[in-house]
Amino acid sequence: MNPAPQDSQQPVAEPGTGEVRIGQSVPRVDGRLKVTGQALYSAEYAAPDLAWGVVVNSTIARGRIVRIDSARARAVPGVLDVLTHDNRPRIRSMDLFYKDMTAPGGSPFKPLLDAEVRYSGQPVALVLAETFEAARAAARLVAIEYEQQPHETNLVADLARAREPSRLKAGYSPPPKPRGDADAAYRAAPVKVDATFYSGVEHHNPMEMHASTVVYGEDGHLTIYDKSQGAQNCRWLVSRVFGLSKDKVTVRNPFVGGAFGSGLRPQYNLVLATMAALHLKRSARVVLTRQQQFTFGHRPETWQRVKLAAELDGSLRAVVHEAIAETSRFEDYVEVVVNWSGQLYQCDNVRLDYRLVPLDQYTPIDMRAPGAAHGVYALEIAMDELAYALHMDPLALRLKNYTEHDASRDLPYSTKELRACYEQAAERFGWHRRPPAPRSMRRGREWVGWGMATGTWDAMQMFARARAVLHADGRLVVGSAASDIGTGTFTAMSLLAADMLGLPLEQVSFMLGDSNLPVAPIEGGSSHMATVGSAVAGACEKIQRELWRLARQVEGAGFADARFREVEFAGGAIRLRMRPEAALPYARLLAQAGKSEIDMQYLLLPNVLKQKNYIRTTHSAVFCEVCVDEELGTVRVTRVVSAVAAGRIISARTARSQISGGVVWGISQALHEETHTDHALGRFMNHSLAEYHVAANADIPDIDVIFVHEDDRIVSRIGAKGVGEIGIVGVAAAVANAIHHATGRRLRSTPMTPDKVMRDAPAQSFPAP
Repeated sequence: MNPAPQDSQQPVAEPGTGEVRIGQSVPRVDGRLKVTGQALYSAEYAAPDLAWGVVVNSTIARGRIVRIDSARARAVPGVLDVLTHDNRPRIRSMDLFYKDMTAPGGSPFKPLLDAEVRYSGQPVALVLAETFEAARAAARLVAIEYEQQPHETNLVADLARAREPSRLKAGYSPPPKPRGDADAAYRAAPVKVDATFYSGVEHHNPMEMHASTVVYGEDGHLTIYDKSQGAQNCRWLVSRVFGLSKDKVTVRNPFVGGAFGSGLRPQYNLVLATMAALHLKRSARVVLTRQQQFTFGHRPETWQRVKLAAELDGSLRAVVHEAIAETSRFEDYVEVVVNWSGQLYQCDNVRLDYRLVPLDQYTPIDMRAPGAAHGVYALEIAMDELAYALHMDPLALRLKNYTEHDASRDLPYSTKELRACYEQAAERFGWHRRPPAPRSMRRGREWVGWGMATGTWDAMQMFARARAVLHADGRLVVGSAASDIGTGTFTAMSLLAADMLGLPLEQVSFMLGDSNLPVAPIEGGSSHMATVGSAVAGACEKIQRELWRLARQVEGAGFADARFREVEFAGGAIRLRMRPEAALPYARLLAQAGKSEIDMQYLLLPNVLKQKNYIRTTHSAVFCEVCVDEELGTVRVTRVVSAVAAGRIISARTARSQISGGVVWGISQALHEETHTDHALGRFMNHSLAEYHVAANADIPDIDVIFVHEDDRIVSRIGAKGVGEIGIVGVAAAVANAIHHATGRRLRSTPMTPDKVMRDAPAQSFPAP
């Protein structure tokens, strides 16, 4: 295994970083490459004889293409060809060949396969030219005649069409069967809450647009640089769609400028760029525009109803949670939306339901904490409303119904430090000073409100393989086909490996983002640390054991009778725990054994027999302060404290960054983000960052992150869970609850824009299906 790919620099810690320990806060090893512009992204790799492709998108939501006139486009100087369903290279048509590792049930979208138009924005042509400018100019000249058909894009108007979804999606668990009689218990209880909730469509807007650069080799080998959360997932799809052997395709994604779900599935730019390269027999690049980022995948529009009932002392007697979400007509995209409501609190009577409405839109796709970002939002606002109905502190209500056991599956938690999250976050925030009544605090012309919510997410582990090579000069190179979308994979894996072998961080490099590296899953679901990290730990432990074996063969060194648990690894040497002065440097051991390196691989397979006996989750407690100007309808989030229990924290700085980033996105979800549809056209309208609002620096206060101690060896051999998703869960609910405390106004739809917050705004209502 080479220390670094030939076409990119390998991130390595700054000289002088020295030895590190798990849990330490260290600078990102890839930080310098990124801030100096040396890190290359998918549209930045040079390729000789590069052709540029620009996508032409459909302007109707449903129908068929009658005719494509590309004559004017072909007349533009520099244009090489215009690919459509009529003249594209041969591609396979069976659904199986388009099923990537995260595909839901149904028939995946196949770019340029036929004349059918399934949604507005669908790619219908690809203009190829010598330059991007020529391709872009020509793309505007492609004239397309359509035969339109009636379309439906309005979820709220079509709730009555909701149906049971397919269950064929990795990671999806359907709602459990009802327990007890929730409806009867609800009717009989003295205190009740019945609320409906609505969340509009949200779109991923990573800084790096989706792009694919396909380098066409002299032997026909394709080296593809793609914005993806899984290089091997992309290679799998490309090789099957185009009928290529895997050894003819290499996919690389060493640096990814954000994704959080948008890169889980290979997007149409990958198929089209590969199609172009095979058609022209030369390198090709397709870069999507910001507007085209709105033509694939999104967080689905979702309607929810939550009914809670309690005794006068706050004991929950009934939980009913129903959700209806949208999907495309060709796939059943599913999320775990309602299950959290049967798991988070103690209640004997629970009924949960989740259904889908097929619409003429592209299939939704996972977005940070898919399902939980909506489902926990509705539950936690309803819990806050119930606390007011009980004249009870919202935190006290949650503690009253705290559980260490998931009644839905009759299983205990592997670890659950949520109570400590509540305690530590409440203390840091100063929750005990909160006046219970709304409209009790004011600063100038603004009302001040305090709100809180619970967060939860799965602690998943998949399978992965890692390879570790310890060189005689003390360098350690570890590799796996993992991804780093900005989450800190480079840093966390390097730190973990350096700790295990007692090496300075600058002597350790971690290789990722290459489909030829040992197998790794896509980076999603907050599973990478528990999965790839455990594989890295396994490979490094095998090196440890080989060093121990070699040390026992050194006469007079004191290791002959030493057991493995009696040695440790530090300072580039193996040494006895009870006599640290008895140490053997790795270089000496390898030299005496006549070895230039120690090369080990480890296959991590989850211990399913052990894990199935536990519920494995992460938890958080989010406390929020807002200032509300009712005259203008503006909401300012001024303080956030988030306490998180997510197992053992491997890299403190990058983990804290993940939670802070999740909180930022939660504030953005609460107050800013929504994609609007013109249902007459069946088209997303605000497809730019000028009109699709996201939180900016001025919208974000200092975020106080607390990591509550947890060490979960059931989830992973290194005790870690994952922090990528949990940071966003509960944030929007905490903001909504704080707005209610400030104003007395209960908002149940996101985003909570000024028109909803204003003093004289009409009350919200959402139809029942």
